[in-house]
Amino acid sequence: MTLLWMVLAYLLGSVPFGLILAKTLCGVDPREDGSRNTGATNVARLCGTKYGVLVLALDILKGYVPAALVVSGPAGATSVSLVALCAILGHVYSPWLSFKGGKAVATTIGAFLALMPLGTLLAVLACVGIIALTGYVSLGSLTLALCLPVFALLTGKFAFLPLALVVMLLLFWRHRENIRRLARGEEMPWRRKKEAE
Repeated sequence: MTLLWMVLAYLLGSVPFGLILAKTLCGVDPREDGSRNTGATNVARLCGTKYGVLVLALDILKGYVPAALVVSGPAGATSVSLVALCAILGHVYSPWLSFKGGKAVATTIGAFLALMPLGTLLAVLACVGIIALTGYVSLGSLTLALCLPVFALLTGKFAFLPLALVVMLLLFWRHRENIRRLARGEEMPWRRKKEAE
């Protein structure tokens, strides 16, 4: 049964809402412009904030729904963690995008909201705070990744600490180019990009 849930979670996670909405609603392929990413941030830059928010909400839901359904049942923490991880991996390695995809921050938020709501909300607040202070969405995302295992411990969700550590490493790997640009001082702040437009 766990295997079935893992497959379903992966398939739901793999739906490229950013690509579908950007091409359908504003005639733009996010893979060919901006950061060439199908995530909410790039869609917002290319199509407008309202489209980015819609992609963000859908990407959060595709992580939340499978994790919430499984965590409410009799499955143990390991099975629940595997299902949540599959939803996140579906976003990162989508079969509809030749096994490429986004950075999975929104899908990660959705999955963890189902597993450790308080810890995730605290991590999101830290993420938003860093973005507000620095203007760098990537730095906020990395902050979220670091905070998830910390808040898993602080809120007593020890069973999901292994998942939080794995996802932290995954998010850092997916942001490796952003990290290099941040180190070189070449990362484009969200605020400056919006002002330039």
